[in-house]
Amino acid sequence: MLHWNDFQGYLSFWNDNISYVLRGAILIELSLRNRVAVTKESRRRPLSERLLEVVNETPTGEVLLDEALRYIKLESQSVGSWIDLLSGETWNLMKIGYQLKQVRERIAKGLVDKGVLRTEKRNFVVFDMATHPVADSTIKESLIRRVVDTLLGRIANPDRRTIGMVCAAYAANVVENALVNLSHSQREAAFAKVDEMLQEHSQWTEKSKAAGVTEVMAGVLNVFTKMDSLL
Repeated sequence: MLHWNDFQGYLSFWNDNISYVLRGAILIELSLRNRVAVTKESRRRPLSERLLEVVNETPTGEVLLDEALRYIKLESQSVGSWIDLLSGETWNLMKIGYQLKQVRERIAKGLVDKGVLRTEKRNFVVFDMATHPVADSTIKESLIRRVVDTLLGRIANPDRRTIGMVCAAYAANVVENALVNLSHSQREAAFAKVDEMLQEHSQWTEKSKAAGVTEVMAGVLNVFTKMDSLL
């Protein structure tokens, strides 16, 4: 939502980070709903390299989450590998079937069902495309306010979903869209804060545990810290 063009109704075609981050966000949400966890092991590997397992097969009722859950049940892979597979980032043609397809469009349609977006047809010279302009701007405004308040220290102890949202927005190169109305010094402070949050919660520190961050979430955030070298 932070990068959604309110009136044109679609995301930038040039930001490859968004698609990758969305797959990581799906793993985070599955862990917050207690559907997946990292396996217990004696050796201490980075959480992003630990194997992911399904701990509760009960469907969530969310199509994308349940599709990812079905895939994760089929194979033992690390947190980082699952983000790659769900994104289609693999040279192994045997595993290309694990890719979650049309994620942005399916999320948009879900937001249409919830009344946050609406559907329109737009002409792009050689083809028509369904777009989804914002229908309820209060939702987006609320998210922007939560991001700004978190990064300027107005929220002392953000909850784990806020932590995940802000760090994901940073990794996807869209957090700056929430900061456009801030002064230069405030933006600098906000970027320093979000970088600090991402680094801290990607290591599953005592502070992260106290905030309710899961090992899977920390593993995903650890992958996000390396995205410039991955994409």
